[in-house]
Amino acid sequence: MVYTADVLNSLVPITQFNRGQASRIFDRLHTENRLIVLKNNQPAAVILSPAEFGRLSEIEEDYALLMEAAERLAGNASVPTSSMSEVMSELGISDADLAEAGDVAIE
Repeated sequence: MVYTADVLNSLVPITQFNRGQASRIFDRLHTENRLIVLKNNQPAAVILSPAEFGRLSEIEEDYALLMEAAERLAGNASVPTSSMSEVMSELGISDADLAEAGDVAIE
């Protein structure tokens, strides 16, 4: 949750960049996830730390995959499906076989 005090502490006037303080501003990203750059007392840009950018990018990708899965499920609502136990029975796979197989990393 973002608190007002956190937002106020993350404000950076654009004039600080003009005064050669960019290095110090970027150093703040080691301890802060985001900084809000103000121009004429209005938010003009947001600077994210690499970790925060990566975190938000991963959330965006996960959301896109979730939406794709939801669309597929909705599109296949009338298609008959088989339960896991039915498929395992058809293929001759037991719970013990699955336990012996171990985990597999899929990317």
